[in-house]
Amino acid sequence: MNQRNFDSESAPVWLGAPGDRESSEQLRVVADEALLVTGDTGRALRLATHLGSRLPAIGEGNTRHLFEMLATVSAADLSAARVTDGHLAALSVLGQASVEPAQLPGGETGRTRSWGVFAAEARGTRLDATESEQGWRLDGLKPWCSLAGSLSNALVTAHTSSDALRLFAVDLAAPGITVLEDTWVGRGLPSITSGPVDFRGVPAVAIREDDWYFNRPGYAWGGIGVAACWFGGAVGIARRVFRGAQDWPADQIALAHLGAIDVTLSAGGGVLAARVRGLVARSVEEVIARAGHALGPWPLAFEARHSQRVADLELYVRQHHAERDEAALGALLLDGGPVPGGGPSPW
Repeated sequence: MNQRNFDSESAPVWLGAPGDRESSEQLRVVADEALLVTGDTGRALRLATHLGSRLPAIGEGNTRHLFEMLATVSAADLSAARVTDGHLAALSVLGQASVEPAQLPGGETGRTRSWGVFAAEARGTRLDATESEQGWRLDGLKPWCSLAGSLSNALVTAHTSSDALRLFAVDLAAPGITVLEDTWVGRGLPSITSGPVDFRGVPAVAIREDDWYFNRPGYAWGGIGVAACWFGGAVGIARRVFRGAQDWPADQIALAHLGAIDVTLSAGGGVLAARVRGLVARSVEEVIARAGHALGPWPLAFEARHSQRVADLELYVRQHHAERDEAALGALLLDGGPVPGGGPSPW
């Protein structure tokens, strides 16, 4: 790979007008670090904790820079982005709850803290929380626990009754935790195993009241942070199409796909929460399809980074639930939301 192509891989991803030289250099340095991750969980965790100690949280006045950092990391390596997003999301939630991470279980060991958020639900699984004089305990099975075997701590939602969920902080080194990693067979994000975790009498610290996690003002912004990662992953694929057009004489079909990809990505930053997630998810799917049309099978078969990026992104973007999330957005619009075409921009 020539130097020009390497530079394009570590270029910043902007979500509006480009920032100043200092911001640009910060993003480029982080992109260079992310390019070295290539599925190495240890490197990804070190990058995530490094950024967690330096980046602003959502809503602290520089949210766009935070999302640009997530998008830039994603354009370089989606494994790094998946770990970083989870760690930063957990720190943001704790900040909104006015809880200091150092005061939670595990801080006394002197370990570098790495956090995840386990808030998914699935049929056939249930995690219950019960309170006694000794405090809260968690029992049951929690699905979709990314990197539970590698993280130090997690924020976990659990049922406190038949119709209420509460957020809890857990030390993942506590007795009673069994990580079921061998259930993960996904080709995408292969180093970010996201299997279930079995909890048996695990001590936990309650974070605020029932249903606070889902009702807090910052919940929707966290979803946009995930969309920033999808967007960055699509940018990484688009840059491969761009390099392909540079490296050999591009015919009109290749140029048409490159232009359409650029238009699609340029549309990815104009609306709030459910809108931006839906738009970005649709953009990602179109970029993947057009990149395949433009490049053919060669990069998927013989270029490890590009092939892995496509597989990672195809899995990652399925956090958007396609027509089901679109139906939920439609219901929000009818239930007092803005009329189509209305509403402010998040950027």
